[in-house]
Amino acid sequence: MSLEGKSAVITGSTSGIGLAIARALAAQEVNVVLNGFGDADAIETERKRIEREFGVRALYSPADMTRPVKIQGLINLAQKAFGGPDIVINNAGIQFVSPIEEFPVEKWDDIIAINLSSAFHTIRAALPGMKERGWGRIIQTASAHSLVASPFKAAYVAAKHGIAGLTKTVALEAATHGVTCNCISPGYVWTPLVEKQIPETMAARNMTEDQVINDVLLAAQPTKQFVTVDQVASLAVFLCTDAASSITGANISMDGGWTAA
Repeated sequence: MSLEGKSAVITGSTSGIGLAIARALAAQEVNVVLNGFGDADAIETERKRIEREFGVRALYSPADMTRPVKIQGLINLAQKAFGGPDIVINNAGIQFVSPIEEFPVEKWDDIIAINLSSAFHTIRAALPGMKERGWGRIIQTASAHSLVASPFKAAYVAAKHGIAGLTKTVALEAATHGVTCNCISPGYVWTPLVEKQIPETMAARNMTEDQVINDVLLAAQPTKQFVTVDQVASLAVFLCTDAASSITGANISMDGGWTAA
């Protein structure tokens, strides 16, 4: 079955993994709703580029992923424009690196809200329509940190472990309705989020930039290579196809062998 005419909401899709997934879905003739923060002109340029290159409709919502009412509005936008969404990609995420005893409470709250709770709210809003139509794909961008921990990332690790559990629960509840729910757990992907971690980790561990990249970020990945955004996007597209219709509740590692040990 072709994905032509389907619609997707991709949170955190103005750059990085989310934008790559949005473009990959648009290439399969899926109408997309972009979401995230950033320079307004740059976002509008990218939105128009997607429409021009792939011949689909691309909308944009600046919905704040910490606010449930705004998340409901994001799903409502897709419903009004496309009758969907048929596909929800929960990709929005932030990071903060600090020892627990120094971890700012507000940073913990923000990370849990954006990295975990926002996925609950998008699913809660979109799942009834998917069940009614008898088809849906929910994909979460998790992390190797949904399976293992690293120091100084308490909130992020907790949120990603939560995403893995949420994925399994939704998969079980939607299993007889033609709706699948899976998460992709990449290792380190070279994105603005990862790049931003470098100075924070330098400070937390008293390391140089090269030491952080080689001895922290890539230390656990046997390939010694960053995962690419296009690799993650390709897997997301596959999970939307009929070939993947029996894959649900899965946490798929894409981490250069990080969690193989």
